Amino acid sequence: MGLNLEVSIRIVIDTNVLVGALIGQERSANRKLLELCLKREYQPLISYTLFSEYEDLINRPSILKLCKRSPEEIDILFDGLLSVCELVKIYYLWRPNLIDEGDNYLVELAIAGNARILVTHNIKDFQQSQLKFPQLQIKQPKEII
Repeated sequence: MGLNLEVSIRIVIDTNVLVGALIGQERSANRKLLELCLKREYQPLISYTLFSEYEDLINRPSILKLCKRSPEEIDILFDGLLSVCELVKIYYLWRPNLIDEGDNYLVELAIAGNARILVTHNIKDFQQSQLKFPQLQIKQPKEII
């Protein structure tokens, strides 16, 4: 009996990826990424701020209208994702000064949680950061699955 010392790659999943998984094609890169997280091939990180944003988005009538799944199925998927997420408390605010001020917390979460990848569809927004974090890669779901 050996110990499994394999460590999953720590990632932060932007809200646009979660929404893409809910409203996109069955075999989309967004959904595949969530599946890989549920299989623990990636370790998603979450903060209280990201949780609140996820929860807000999955309950918006405009998003629910576009989903092919029922609200109950969405809740089950969300609960499953939360069950594999690692909660990270952020004690230091880096303020990378992104174009969209509302995205700064994602970089702060990634740095606080020692994530290797921030997964988003807004690559350009994150590349314009005033602070650079060379250890953090900004990638789209299709690039990492």
